[in-house]
This record gives sequence, C-alpha cells and structure tokens, in this order.
Amino acid sequence: MKTDGQSRTGNKMEKLQLKASVRDVKKENPQKMRKVGLLPAVMYGHNLPTVSLSINAREFDKLLRKAGESTIVELITDDGKTHPVLIHEFQRHYLTSVPTHVDFYQVSLTEKLKAKVALEFTGESKAVKQLGGVLVKILNEVEVECLPADLPHNIPVSLDVLQALQETIHIKDLIAPAKVKIITPGDEMIVKVQPPREVETELTAPVVEDVSKVEGAAEDKPVAEAKDGAKPEKAEKSEKKEEKK
Repeated sequence: MKTDGQSRTGNKMEKLQLKASVRDVKKENPQKMRKVGLLPAVMYGHNLPTVSLSINAREFDKLLRKAGESTIVELITDDGKTHPVLIHEFQRHYLTSVPTHVDFYQVSLTEKLKAKVALEFTGESKAVKQLGGVLVKILNEVEVECLPADLPHNIPVSLDVLQALQETIHIKDLIAPAKVKIITPGDEMIVKVQPPREVETELTAPVVEDVSKVEGAAEDKPVAEAKDGAKPEKAEKSEKKEEKK
C-alpha cells in the first residue's frame, strides 16, 4: 500500500519531510537569508492562501535529489501542521545553479491532480548497439492524472523494443501504473532510432532562411493566454518586489 508523502527506493518506501518557518516578507531580506543558509519559499494551493516561508537550503537540496517535482512531500510548518505539497517550481542562480527560491503547491489527498512525471529510460536498443543507429530522445516527461498518493516518481520506458533503424516509441506504448492516467496525447513520439547517415545529413545541411515571411510577422503573432492554476499575480509581484530590496 502506498503512503502519502513517500518516494520509491526499490521496494522500500521512504517518507519525505521538510521543516519550514513562516517568514515576514517585510522584515526578512532574501539575500541575507541565503547568506546564512536559508532559502525563501512560498506555499499556495488547495484551499490555502499564499504563505511566505523559509527553509534550510541544504535540506531542500537533499530533498530535491530524492523527490524531484513529482513526489508528495510533507512540509511541516513551525505551528506543527503538516502540509502535503509538490515542489511546483524553483528558481536557480544563473551562474551557480544554486536554488534561490521555491514554490510549494499544497494538494488535496482526496482529489485527483495533474502533474508532470519524468520518464526513466531502461534497457538497451539493439538498433543502436549493433546497427549503429542514433538514439534520439524527444520527450523526457509526461503529464498524468491521479490521486496524490498514487503519483509515481517516474514512468519506465524500455529501449529493448527498438530492434531496427527508424523504430519509435510513442506515448500510447507506455504502460502506466495502476490508478494513473497518462493524459499526454498517445500519438506523441518519445524516442526514435535514426540512421547514422541521416543524422550526419541533418548536421551538415545548410540553414536556409525564408525571408519572405519576415515582413508583417509581428502583426500575426498570437497573444499567449494565462493558464489555469497559475500562481496568483499578487503573490508573484510581492516576491519580485521583495527580491529587489
């Protein structure tokens, strides 16, 4: 039986927890926090107003290695409450790649959610090993729908089935875990074996630009629409103002 807030390590189940403290964005400066090993964060989501938090940077780094972004984590705040959350998003420093800010999304354990799950490539392709083909990975994750307790850490993709050049694996070829529905379109390609000559041709082919379509292109550019479930605008602006201080 799967337990909430746990990751899969072989056949063992490991509960993932992280302590967090509520912070006052008017008094605590993010840059000063990072210098003492703390990481600014926010938590928002199901029936929950946005809450500003601080977490231990080292502990988060360890957690991220185990959980990724598709495992339920128990976030324990200093008031003693436990919140089931996903690591929804995090920013890294542009030079050091060290995390600088984290968004946690609280989920309802009784309601299905949609999340992106990493693909784990296993096995070896005969077409690559014996025929000299080149393995081209097109997708590294898929979107799934399930209850939080059933959310898999990853979904395996066996490369053993790729026996000949030009063979492919699509979303429809995956076997999802029980109680998990893959909602990425089934006809999307995950991986293919490309002949080596074809790859060489693509790499050496000259780039030809179609300048006939440049004029007036700006007028035809569509305007992107906001996605449902995005982080509240007010919370996002407040965090940006906070970073400038």
